[in-house]
Amino acid sequence: MIKYIGSKRKLVEGILMVVRACSGVRTVSDLFSGTSRVGISLKKAGFAVHANDHLAFAHCIATCYIQADRETWWERGVSLLEELRRTPPKDGYFTETFCRKSRFLQPKNGARVDGIRERIEEMGLEPELRAIALTSLMEAADRVDSTTGVHMAYLKQWAPRAFNTLELRMPELLPRAEAGPSFAHCLEAADAAEIEVDLAYLDPPYNQHSYLGNYHMWESLIRWDKPSVYGVACKREDCRSRKSLFNSKPRAFQALKEVVEGVHAPYLVLSFNDEGYVDRCSMESLLASRGEVLVFEKEHRRYVGAQIGIHDLQGKKVGSVGSLKNREMLYVSLPSHQVDRFLGRINVSGASGFQVSPRSH
Repeated sequence: MIKYIGSKRKLVEGILMVVRACSGVRTVSDLFSGTSRVGISLKKAGFAVHANDHLAFAHCIATCYIQADRETWWERGVSLLEELRRTPPKDGYFTETFCRKSRFLQPKNGARVDGIRERIEEMGLEPELRAIALTSLMEAADRVDSTTGVHMAYLKQWAPRAFNTLELRMPELLPRAEAGPSFAHCLEAADAAEIEVDLAYLDPPYNQHSYLGNYHMWESLIRWDKPSVYGVACKREDCRSRKSLFNSKPRAFQALKEVVEGVHAPYLVLSFNDEGYVDRCSMESLLASRGEVLVFEKEHRRYVGAQIGIHDLQGKKVGSVGSLKNREMLYVSLPSHQVDRFLGRINVSGASGFQVSPRSH
């Protein structure tokens, strides 16, 4: 799994807790899937998952881990990676852009990426097999990069892992879920919300940080469109124009409202925190239009950048953040007649760390 600031690794137990407490749920949509960590956990737990993200690299990950079932694709994936490991290095776009113009990877590994990526492009693979190969390559590059986890900048000195040799590993594919097949979609969240499921899970961007800008190297690796770049970090030119409404403070609430109102599911679970553009009172009012609203919250360490502090372009520390922790919230919207049954099934005494929180108004 690639390094990702939006990862729900430490919150996924709580998410599963509330999903399992919703009666009769078999199909779940994950409308902002990112690295598919939540979708993977849901599929493991037996739910049929519709994972969606509008970014190409996130859709690739979801196709690999959510849509591609182990029974169908494991042996073919293993054989494909054996062939790709024999691909000779090739000094190309990736090496020039991300190893010379910038320093995300060492050139020896950049050339391995270039050679393997060009070979994948030539092979005309089925979507699932292509996603397995590309996800393996992305994860291999991530293991030898020289960043703090995002592509806004690279480390002033090479990270020790950057000296390792890039190695393809077979992604840990999951067997088909008990509830049926799962699918990966590459849609805007408002369009994916129209997919009919039993429960919709939403983890929208909280603030101004763009996932395209933070992970532009993965987007370029998966799209393989070899775009023009700008700046020290060699961002894709379209980072200037592909702006998400969720990253705009005056527009975020309306964008979220459109998604929430379009959801075709009796249950809705939404992750957010107390630093996001939408405050808790507004969030509860929005979700109350769909049914009863319950809130669970948990104290959580902030992303790695907050732990490190604020630095200038030369890597010199120039400031510190105000807080190293925030509060993560899980909002649950459900039919009023299901509330007592839901509360009877919920277990907040376990390891999830989430606690029931009183309504704010």
